[in-house]
Amino acid sequence: MPQVPQTLDALAVRTWCGLALEALGRAREEIDAINVYPVADGDTGTNLYLTVESAAAAVEAVFAGYETVTGTGPTGSAPTGAVSTGGTGIGLPTLADAVRAMAHGALIGARGNSGTILAQLLRGMAQVLAADGEAGSETACEAEGETAHTDGQALRLALRQAADSAREAVAHPVEGTVLTVAAAAAEAATGTEGDCGTVACAAYEGARAALMATPGQLAVLERAGVVDAGGRGLLAVLAALAETFTGESPGAGRVAGEVDTRVNGMDGVSGVDGVDRVDVNGVCVDGRPGEDSPAFEVTYLLEAEDADVARLRARLDRLGNSLVVVGGDGLWNVHVHADDAGAAVEAGVEAGRPYRIRITHFGLGDAHTAGAAGRPPRERAQRAVVAVVPGEGLAGLYAEAGATTVLARPGEPPASGELVEAVRRAHAREVVLLPNDADLRHTAAAAAEQARTEGVRVALIPTRSAVQGIAALAVHEPERRFDEDVVAMTSAAGATRYAEVAVAERQSWTMAGICQAGDVLGLIDGDVAVIGSDITATAETVLDRMLAAGGEMVTLVLGDEAPGSIAAHLEARVRESYLAVDTVAYRGGRQGALLLIGVE
Repeated sequence: MPQVPQTLDALAVRTWCGLALEALGRAREEIDAINVYPVADGDTGTNLYLTVESAAAAVEAVFAGYETVTGTGPTGSAPTGAVSTGGTGIGLPTLADAVRAMAHGALIGARGNSGTILAQLLRGMAQVLAADGEAGSETACEAEGETAHTDGQALRLALRQAADSAREAVAHPVEGTVLTVAAAAAEAATGTEGDCGTVACAAYEGARAALMATPGQLAVLERAGVVDAGGRGLLAVLAALAETFTGESPGAGRVAGEVDTRVNGMDGVSGVDGVDRVDVNGVCVDGRPGEDSPAFEVTYLLEAEDADVARLRARLDRLGNSLVVVGGDGLWNVHVHADDAGAAVEAGVEAGRPYRIRITHFGLGDAHTAGAAGRPPRERAQRAVVAVVPGEGLAGLYAEAGATTVLARPGEPPASGELVEAVRRAHAREVVLLPNDADLRHTAAAAAEQARTEGVRVALIPTRSAVQGIAALAVHEPERRFDEDVVAMTSAAGATRYAEVAVAERQSWTMAGICQAGDVLGLIDGDVAVIGSDITATAETVLDRMLAAGGEMVTLVLGDEAPGSIAAHLEARVRESYLAVDTVAYRGGRQGALLLIGVE
C-alpha cells in the first residue's frame, strides 16, 4: 500500500493528482452518460479527465526536474527552496512549486465547460497554498515573518478561494451545477476543525449532499433524471483528496449507487434550501440543445493583459453563452458557446494572442452516450469533415462550414493524437480528413489508421494548402454516398493550384535563385517561383503566373501582417486583366504566410 502523506506538501499534491486521475478514469463513462447541461454533448467526464491528466503531467514534470537536478546519490543536495527528504539527499519540489504546476497544467489542458471551471478551482486552491507554502518556508528558514497556517486551516482557506474564484470566472453562474457543489464543499470545510484528512472528508460530504440536490435546482436535470455531471466529476476529485490524507476513498461503493437511486426516484423533486429550480434557455426538456442554443463551442488559450480580458469578457458575453474565462498573470483559458465562431476567435485576436483554438460544432449527433434516464443513445452524425487550419480566421471559416478544426501554429504542427481527438470530437461514422499541408500527410495517415481501429470510416484527402481545403469543403455534400463525396472533394482540391507569399528568414538557394533574409518570396505549388522586395508586387506577379494557365476563381487568405490594401489591389488586377474570373478574400489571422492564394 502506498504511503499516505501526513502533511500538505508537494508529495500530497502529487498523490492527489494521481488518485483524481484514476477516479475520473473509472467514472468517465458514467459522467459522460449523465451530461445534459449546458449542452447534452456527452463529454463532461472525458473533458474532466483530460484536464486533470494535464495537471498531473505538469506536477510529474516538476518532480522529474528536481530529480534530474539533484540526482539520487547519498551526497546530493536539494536546490534552494526544495524540500529535503532527509537521509536520501534527494530534493523535492516545494508545495508552492507543486500547486503552481498543477494549476498551470490544468489551465493549459482544460477541456469543455466543466474542465475550464475545474482549472479555475485548482488555480484558486493554488493561490492560497502557494502563498502559505512560501510563508512556511520563510518561517522555517528565518524563524520570523508571516506564519504559515496549519495544514487543515490552509486546506479550508484553499477550498473557499477555489469556490469563490470559479464562481467569479463564470459570466452567469447557475445553481445546481458544479459551482453549487464547490460552494457546498467549501462551506462544509470551513465549519470543520482538524487535520487535512478531516477537512477533506467534510468537504467531500458537503459536496455529495449538494450534488444529490442538484436536480431540485436545475429543471433540465430533474427532467432527465440525473445529477449534474460536472458536480459528479468534482465529487470524484474531492474523494481523491480525502483518500490522499486518509488512505481510504470516502465514496467507495456509495456514490454510484446513490446516483442510480436518485435517477429512479425523481418524481416530485422540488427546490432545496430556498433555491428555485432553474430552466435554461435553449435547452429542451430532454437535455438536447434547443433551437436557440448556440451552434459552436469555442475554446482557446489567450496571452493578454487583464484590462483586455475584461473587454473580451463583455464582448463574448454578447456573442453567446456558457462563457467561462479563467487564468491570470497574462495567460487565460477562454470557453464560450456561440453561433458566430469566427467572431468569438476574432475577439480573442483583438484582446491578445489566442492559440490552441478548438471549435466544435454541436450537431444533432454530437452526444455519443445514452442519458442516465434510460433514453437510447443518440446516433452519431453520418459524416463530418476534420481539417487542419493555419490561422484563427480560417478556423472560424471552416467551423462555420461545419468542419471540426485543428489549429496548426507556425512551427508547431499538430501531432497525430490531436487529429485522432478531433475525429472523436466530430463524432461521426464517416470522416473526411483534410491535412492542408504536405508535411502533415504522414501524420494524418497515422491518425486515420488509429481512427479506423475505433470503427470510424476515414478518407484522407491529401490537401497541401488551406485553399485546397476550402475548395474541397465547398463541394462537400453529406447527403451523397461517402465515396462519391470523397471523389468530388478530392477533385476540387486537386483542381486548385495554390501559392503563398512569405518573407525569407535567412539566405537560401531556391528554384528562383538565391534569396536573402528579408526578401519577399512567392511560392507556387510549394516551390519558390518569385523573389521580390515588395509584398504587393510579388503577390501580383505570383497571381499573374497562376492565371496564365487559366482559372475561374481566385481565393485570397490574408495573414495579419499583410498590407491592408493588398486584397483590393489584387481584386482590381483580376477584374481588369482576366475576364470571367471571380475573387473572394478571407482573413486568416496569424497563419504564418502573409498571403495564401488559390486558383480554381
